[in-house]
Amino acid sequence: MAESGSTMQLTRAADYAVRVIVHMATLPEQERSLLPALATATGAPKSFLSKVLQALCRAQFIASRRGHSGGFQILPAGRQASIRQVIEAIDGPICLNLCLVHGASCSRKSFCPAHPIWERAQEAMLGVLNAATVAELAGKPKP
Repeated sequence: MAESGSTMQLTRAADYAVRVIVHMATLPEQERSLLPALATATGAPKSFLSKVLQALCRAQFIASRRGHSGGFQILPAGRQASIRQVIEAIDGPICLNLCLVHGASCSRKSFCPAHPIWERAQEAMLGVLNAATVAELAGKPKP
């Protein structure tokens, strides 16, 4: 059963979003970056990263400008965002198990011995992701 390939992990899009926004937060304020430079800095394919950047723009974490002095620029909200907010801007709400989806009802919740464990694990994971900010990660020295 362990070989099924099922894992709990971030999507590639969320991983790239965290990479790109943290990279952008290391740049001087008001500096714009072009897509090819961001793709190189993050190791993400340009076509895929373009979609991630669009989602970060919709979340108002970054801004894009066309033209000669164009590019992508991180906004103050992006610098202050938690890692949870960045991930959720890409993937929507983070939920460890279907029984924890907000507003959903699970018929097994009242007698399921695993439910309290899923709740505690969800709280712990969200606590870690809420506590880590883009600015904090951007301030850490690179290895």
